[in-house]
Amino acid sequence: MQRKLNQSLLLAEAYFKRKFTMPEVNYELRGIKAGVAYLQKNEIKFNRTLLQENTDEFIRQVVPHELAHLIVYQMFGRVKPHGKEWQLVMNEIFKLPADTCHQFDIKNVQGKTFEYRCACQTHFLTIRRHNKIMKENIEYLCKKCRGKLVFVDDEE
Repeated sequence: MQRKLNQSLLLAEAYFKRKFTMPEVNYELRGIKAGVAYLQKNEIKFNRTLLQENTDEFIRQVVPHELAHLIVYQMFGRVKPHGKEWQLVMNEIFKLPADTCHQFDIKNVQGKTFEYRCACQTHFLTIRRHNKIMKENIEYLCKKCRGKLVFVDDEE
């Protein structure tokens, strides 16, 4: 992990011809995200479980992905999270695909989900989204058919 951070940082320093401070790193991220970069803090949080279950791919892709966010912020300020600047760092500097989402199995990190349906498919929503629907009357729409998601209540 540390070696990949160092290697990636050196590539960025050579490309931009400037020094970057090594970010603070911790492994306390929970949920389904593999990593999160905190731009103003120069900090990266990684998901320990996903790292342990997918070590090689995690180090190859997730570590540089999150570091790229910090480098982009330090070079260009606030820009689109996966915009052209970030893609440049991933593709040109790190020589990696600019993948925005991981493909790891999330069954061991995903919390309870709730089944919802629209006109075209079944969706599984997190407890947070389910509670927003139930308590705040928020509506979610399917990205595919634009239909309203309706809770499938097993109790009925």
